[in-house]
Amino acid sequence: MQTETLLSGLKAAGEATRLRLLALCAQSELTVTELVHILGQSQPRVSRHLKLLCDAGLLDRFPEGTWAFYRLAERGGCEELSRALAELISPDDPALARDLARLDEVKRARQERAAEYFRANAGQWNQIRSLYVPETDVEAALLRVFAGRTIGELVDIGTGTGRMLELFADRIGRGVGVDTSREMLAVARARLQDKNLGNAQVRHADMYNLPLASASADAVTVHQVLHFVAEPAGAIREAARILAPGGRLAVVDFAPHTLEALRDEHAHRRLGFTHEEVAGWCRDAGLIPAAPVDLAGEPLTVTIWAADAPKGTVQ
Repeated sequence: MQTETLLSGLKAAGEATRLRLLALCAQSELTVTELVHILGQSQPRVSRHLKLLCDAGLLDRFPEGTWAFYRLAERGGCEELSRALAELISPDDPALARDLARLDEVKRARQERAAEYFRANAGQWNQIRSLYVPETDVEAALLRVFAGRTIGELVDIGTGTGRMLELFADRIGRGVGVDTSREMLAVARARLQDKNLGNAQVRHADMYNLPLASASADAVTVHQVLHFVAEPAGAIREAARILAPGGRLAVVDFAPHTLEALRDEHAHRRLGFTHEEVAGWCRDAGLIPAAPVDLAGEPLTVTIWAADAPKGTVQ
């Protein structure tokens, strides 16, 4: 790191609130509103501190509609410094302990809002997911992404009603769907039983901590899930962990859009993702991105991002 860059980063971090912001953004991707709630400071003050940290390259800012997300810098030369500074703060520090307790409250509130939405919509989930691009087109394209591959085990993260397990049932040896919504899992179990799909099962599990062995899956799907979650990069890292050498991950989600109503009406946290963003998360997780597939719709575009685990290695 250049001396000037190092000094600039240290100067930007040399204030109590800004150190707290670094520590919080090391734990989770957060919005200004969430950080204001956690710190108990005014929005203009928090925004000013965030700007200084971003200008110094210690934080990344991602504007998205009327929201903006902040997280520790991942590239640009200061990523190691920002991580080191965040980790130097003692977990016994009283201010940090209070901040982390409030962060837990924020995370629980997110989870409860999403869980309530899934409870209310479990029965009509397949119809909701196909509001913008015909689901038949999406599914046909997804099958092409895995064409010619031998899939002994498929894992579907955020399986919802189990549709991906049903779609791939005749192409796989075994399918496992995981979800945190018990209401969704109840619908999925009923569907799988009704279709007599004995090679597929669902489990209650956290996408960030899957109860599955490393390098155990030949294929992993994450279908219309990432826009709900707080840490998309973390979900991709965990998906990469369970991929066997040469295995393929496929993420299906929206390209960037401006439909703010989806946040209010459908609990979306993110308004789509760019090709560069998803490819970067895949590369950081040790995967090799393939060319994305865009399926244009009105008013939204659905994209399939695929990435492969290197052959001869274990994630």
